[in-house]
Amino acid sequence: MSQIFSPSPKHCAIANNKRHLPFNKKLIYFISSLFTSILCFIFILYFTLRPAKPQFALQQADVYQLVLLAPTNLLNSSIQLTFLSTNPNQRVGIYYDEFQVYAAYRGQQITADTPIPGFYQGHQETNLLTASLVATGMPVAPSFRYEVGRDQVAGRMVLRLKGRGKLRWKVGSWVSGGYRFNVDCVAVMPFGDSNSPSASASPQGTRCSTDV
Repeated sequence: MSQIFSPSPKHCAIANNKRHLPFNKKLIYFISSLFTSILCFIFILYFTLRPAKPQFALQQADVYQLVLLAPTNLLNSSIQLTFLSTNPNQRVGIYYDEFQVYAAYRGQQITADTPIPGFYQGHQETNLLTASLVATGMPVAPSFRYEVGRDQVAGRMVLRLKGRGKLRWKVGSWVSGGYRFNVDCVAVMPFGDSNSPSASASPQGTRCSTDV
C-alpha cells in the first residue's frame, strides 16, 4: 500500500520564508548602502568645506548709565553696542536663528539679554549690528560698588560684551542642523568720575573670540 504525503502548514511556512528571504536581503542591502552613501557624502562635504566659524569685531561701546541704587545692591545700566559680524567662508552661508547679547563687568552680568533679529549672512559677507543693552533694578554682588569706585579712581574700566545664540550652515540648497555659538568681546575704556559715571570707547577692529 502506497502512502501519500501532503505538506503540513509548518512545511509551507518554511518554504514561503525561503522564497521571500532573497528579497529581504536585497532590501536590507539597499537600505544599508543608501544610508552609508548619505553618511559618506555628509562626511566628504564637511571635511572638504569645513566651515570656518564667524568672526566678530567690536566697533563702538558707550556706557550712558551705570548707577547703583543706594542703599540696595540694585543696578540701573544703559550701554550702546556696535560691532561687525563677518562670514569668512567662500562657499558656506550662515543662518543666525538666535542671537542675544549682554554686558558683564567684573564677572557679573550688568544688563539684560538683548535679542538681535535673526538674519542670513552670505559668503564672505559683513554685517553691522547694533544693540541697546539696559537693566533696571538688576541685583549685583555687594562688592560691585567697591569695584566701580576703584575703577573710577583708576580712570578706566574693562567691560566684557558677550553674545550667545544658534546658527546653521548653508551649502547650496543643503542646510545643516543648529549649532550653539558664543561671542566674547573685551573693551578697555576710560571711565568718568563719580559725578559722571560714563565711559566710551571706539576700539576699531578689536577682534572678539568666537566658539561654535
